[in-house]
Amino acid sequence: MKKHKFPLHGWIGLTLIAIFWPVNWLLDGLRTHWAFFPLWLGYALTVDGLVYTRKGTSLSARNWKKFAGLFLLSAPVWWLFELFNLRLQNWAYMGRESFTNLEYALLASLSFSTVIPAVFGTAELMGTFDFIRTRKRGIKLGIPPWGVWVFFLMGWVMLGLMLIWPRYFFPFVWLSVYFIIDAVNVWLGNPNLKTELERGDWRVVWALWSGVLVTAFFWEMWNYYSYPKWVYHVPFVDFAHIFEMPLLGYGGYLPFAMELFAVYNLVMGARNQGLGIRD
Repeated sequence: MKKHKFPLHGWIGLTLIAIFWPVNWLLDGLRTHWAFFPLWLGYALTVDGLVYTRKGTSLSARNWKKFAGLFLLSAPVWWLFELFNLRLQNWAYMGRESFTNLEYALLASLSFSTVIPAVFGTAELMGTFDFIRTRKRGIKLGIPPWGVWVFFLMGWVMLGLMLIWPRYFFPFVWLSVYFIIDAVNVWLGNPNLKTELERGDWRVVWALWSGVLVTAFFWEMWNYYSYPKWVYHVPFVDFAHIFEMPLLGYGGYLPFAMELFAVYNLVMGARNQGLGIRD
């Protein structure tokens, strides 16, 4: 794979990380509410720059408007999970009491806007490595048309169980949305993981999974000494923490990445060409 010069926006990203990582960890008092966004903007730009260096193209290079659109899509998508968490109470924000509802909504939305760009950019970066890029086709998962209906209904059942008995069925928050939306994408003819897996092409899945785990490491690490910060209250698995997150909790990131991919395809439909996760 031909290497290309590290682009200017990548250097801007590294500069933002170099400034706002120490800010988030070393300043006293409230600081992360305004320093989180530039830190993660720096991450997104750095990762995008690394992708460009490795393959000569990237999310921003192909279509900067769509790259910026990921930030706009990201905030409402994560607010959906915040809505679910009102019932689950699996995570909470230390320092939330320092802000009015309006301040919190605006600052949180700005921070939430970095979720999808970070995950998709890292997924594309991981997809440039040979262990994914040159991976041979794997098991073909043939799912008949009625199976899509089963998945769709299972998604709603999981969502209902999660809302009725959150203590026992909280993991379904990271599965139900994917089952529902990916089925809709199949029916609408949008890109979807079902089609990829029927061909035995697991590269998108592997790129999403590895990308989200790398992103999760930085999320949890940078959060650890930040303030405000999030903490977890997860039933049954609240042990063996890596930073604030219980070890088993990292498993939830895998279907979460698939949910983000499904939501993006639903919103963009056939217009989503250029995401580039497996190319």
